[in-house]
Amino acid sequence: MSTLIWVAVVVVAVVALAAVGYVVLQQQRRSRLRARFGPEYERLMAEHDSKKEAEQELLAREQRHAELDIRPLSEETRNSYARRWTEVQERFVDAPGFAVTEADQLVTSVMSDRGYPTDDYEQRLSDLSVAHASTLDHYRKAHEISGRAARKEASTEELRQAMVHYRALFEELLEETTRGR
Repeated sequence: MSTLIWVAVVVVAVVALAAVGYVVLQQQRRSRLRARFGPEYERLMAEHDSKKEAEQELLAREQRHAELDIRPLSEETRNSYARRWTEVQERFVDAPGFAVTEADQLVTSVMSDRGYPTDDYEQRLSDLSVAHASTLDHYRKAHEISGRAARKEASTEELRQAMVHYRALFEELLEETTRGR
């Protein structure tokens, strides 16, 4: 009888350890995802019915991103883009709406040259969220203002804000090259 009690105690202990291990692994995964995706993690948590669904989406984004051929830009290409950005900023004074459209196109071009698919805006957001979560909200805001600018519904101040938002992602995409990624 005492052997049976000891077996039961051991089984309960093993199950308890397994449960604690599972909870710890879940917390570690959650912490890693929160650190990697930042504000995007919180946005998806609010958007989905369950944490598990949101985290599965983030894990799927990581997997897709790992399959992409993201590559650095050459120094020459990076310098060329930097010059083009300066030209776009200079055009803002005389044609702010046009400059915002150009900024959007320039950011998309850099993304394409880096290896990001650029056909679908929502997919771009998803792909960028893996490595550029900190500037993703800038990109969203800039894109939204750019859409309103195309319909002539954005003020000059909003267009200026769009340029600032686009510049945040643009600089990060160029900067990443110099960090040896």
